Amino acid sequence: MSFSEDPDLQPILFVLFLCMYLVTILGNLLIILAVCSDSHLHTPMYFFLSNLSLADIGFISTTVPNMIVNIQTQNDIISYEGCLTQMSLFTILVCMDYMLLSVMAYDRFVAICHPLHYPVIMNPRLCGFLILGSFLLSLLDSQLHNLMILKVTSFKDVEISNFYCDPSELLNLSCSHNFSDDFAKYVLIAIYGLFPISGILFSYYKIISSILRIPSSGGKYKAFSTCGSHLAVFCLFLGTGTAVYFASAVSHSPRKGAVTSVMYTVVTPMLNPFIYSLRNRDIKNALRRLQMRTV
Repeated sequence: MSFSEDPDLQPILFVLFLCMYLVTILGNLLIILAVCSDSHLHTPMYFFLSNLSLADIGFISTTVPNMIVNIQTQNDIISYEGCLTQMSLFTILVCMDYMLLSVMAYDRFVAICHPLHYPVIMNPRLCGFLILGSFLLSLLDSQLHNLMILKVTSFKDVEISNFYCDPSELLNLSCSHNFSDDFAKYVLIAIYGLFPISGILFSYYKIISSILRIPSSGGKYKAFSTCGSHLAVFCLFLGTGTAVYFASAVSHSPRKGAVTSVMYTVVTPMLNPFIYSLRNRDIKNALRRLQMRTV
């Protein structure tokens, strides 16, 4: 479905989404370059942050370039194979974002609640294992979605009520519904949605409890500032993601669902580097040093 049928809006939408896409790519690339080039940032927290930025680049690249091309060519047709490929990559990367946010919450939990054991617990081997595990779980989630959709759907000349191949929209196009498919869908939601969110909330419960036990207000602020950016990104990601699926369930207007999806798939990856760079002194210092070396 095209984002707007108004021909006068097409050039504006093209420029708007192209600028947002370029800002997102540039912002996340700067985060990755800053982390890779500055030895002060070679820590688990920034290692996970650079992987989150990489996932965000892939996340927005699965939807926005195709949408920009569609706006320019006035052609909203996507092949069956192309739709499944886009859905697979989208599922992998959105799940990767959730998994990395969970891993980053665990990292902050260890750093604040067990600071003396932090270097031992968060060793390079464990960090690499957590990234690999996050990717494998995301890949498994994508393949399970593929199996469900290939089993229950056979698309030909159908309209998807969004500007990309959203897994929930594809499942809604199913010609038949049965208990096993619905059960599998809810199991996937529980495993890949509720478990990571529960882990993040539990980590922050322990973090806040530890921070409140710190006697000095300066120590409390310093401890909380190390996880403030992550908490802001988590709330933004969870809030927009929840809004997308509540909007699709409650609202019967495809246009409203598409607008909500833009917040989730475009605005959130664009804001992440700004949140981390504006609230994080280490990132700002690393970016200044990177700029001085390039001048």
